[in-house]
Amino acid sequence: MTAMITGLYAGLLTLILLALSIRVVMLRRRHQVGIGTGQHSELELAVRAQANFCEYVPLALLLLLALELTGTVAAAVLHVLGLMLLIGRLLHGFFGLNRSPGTSMGRFVGTLLTWLMMAVSALFMIGLVVGYWLGS
Repeated sequence: MTAMITGLYAGLLTLILLALSIRVVMLRRRHQVGIGTGQHSELELAVRAQANFCEYVPLALLLLLALELTGTVAAAVLHVLGLMLLIGRLLHGFFGLNRSPGTSMGRFVGTLLTWLMMAVSALFMIGLVVGYWLGS
């Protein structure tokens, strides 16, 4: 069994992480800050956007991979979940947290899509495992 769908989203999300990371590096160079944020609000936002990505994406991809490897979830469902995560992280990282420390539509919708993807994936996975246990 291959994991081509998860691989696609892992690749695309890696490019997003690299873009967020490049932004942090560029701001560190501009403000001459080696570690931390030097209390520069723009750098603080960039660091938090990058860190938030790193906090959510690995587990979300693990859930997507686990669902894909069961071989019981339709490819279309996996793509919807992957797109929810991808769009959510783009909105949150580039149109939300990187622009403002307060509330924003990008941050709200990005968080909502990420959490919804994770919740649906987790419930799917729990249902599949419980169904397997009850069936054996």
